[in-house]
Amino acid sequence: MVYFVGAGTGAVDLITVRGMRLLEEADVIIYAGSLVNPELLNAAKKQCELYNSAKMTLEEVITVIKTAEEQGKMTVRLHTGEPSIYGAVREQMDELDELGICYESCPGVSACFGAAASLNLEYTLPGIAQSLIITRMEGKTKVPETESIESFAAHRTSMAIYLSTGMLKELSERLIAGGYEKETPAALIYKATWKEEEAYICTIETLSDTAEQHHITKTAVVLVGDVITHQHYYKSRLYAPDFSTEFRRAKEI
Repeated sequence: MVYFVGAGTGAVDLITVRGMRLLEEADVIIYAGSLVNPELLNAAKKQCELYNSAKMTLEEVITVIKTAEEQGKMTVRLHTGEPSIYGAVREQMDELDELGICYESCPGVSACFGAAASLNLEYTLPGIAQSLIITRMEGKTKVPETESIESFAAHRTSMAIYLSTGMLKELSERLIAGGYEKETPAALIYKATWKEEEAYICTIETLSDTAEQHHITKTAVVLVGDVITHQHYYKSRLYAPDFSTEFRRAKEI
């Protein structure tokens, strides 16, 4: 059996309880060495086989899994963050389907949620934003034309932008061209929830300067939107005294 496990954003204790249990039980662990916190591997059994997928091709990963299955071993494929977001898991699953190998997924905490926790943010403040857009700039992996930065910026809602730290000047220009004001709050969070985390509040216009000032060139998530400064929002109706729910009757005011 193969388990795709989300390692979380970086801090060792942000992996799920289920994910940690699977790590402890695994006979084989294939981990994303470029981003997964290596301290998580301390949970592995002494006899567990460890493979760093940063140095492997897709074919080599599948070969290790296939061999483990033939030997009756349980494999954990340990991905950074939440595997369903930029995790390149589907291509692995399709290969396993062809081989008739069973697999399950165990979710993890993605970087944008680790970053929100670090800044104590709520992405969906009433009166400001009720949506969160997770996207990226185009690099080696193409982005559909219908998902351009400009088209998303037109909504002027909360955005979390991955894998774009090396293109911040262009990102700022495209966000502004799409509809955000240049003074719109932004945040740059380097290695969210890791011990070496750095977090900076700025504006869309100053994103590139902020990164340059603090020597941040990779492994950071960019957040954009008025929720970052959490001003001028409405309180939730959920806890309003004149609001009835299934569990509480409204009070007369």
